[in-house]
Amino acid sequence: MKFIQPDYPALVKEVRRQLSISQEDLARELGVSYATVNRWENGQAKPSKLARAQLDAFCERMQAAGLLDLAENGHG
Repeated sequence: MKFIQPDYPALVKEVRRQLSISQEDLARELGVSYATVNRWENGQAKPSKLARAQLDAFCERMQAAGLLDLAENGHG
């Protein structure tokens, strides 16, 4: 079975849309720079292994709080 990588630009945009937060807000939550989130969202870079873990943990916390629903785009 082929492993499918998440579409990080779409994921970051969707997380921000559902939570109504800016790239700066998301960057602050993940402990990365605004420029880093901007590059992820524009497809210019992919999150590092550590950043992916932080993003996944953030999404899981938001889903557990009932603030985020990512089931439709296959992440989470």
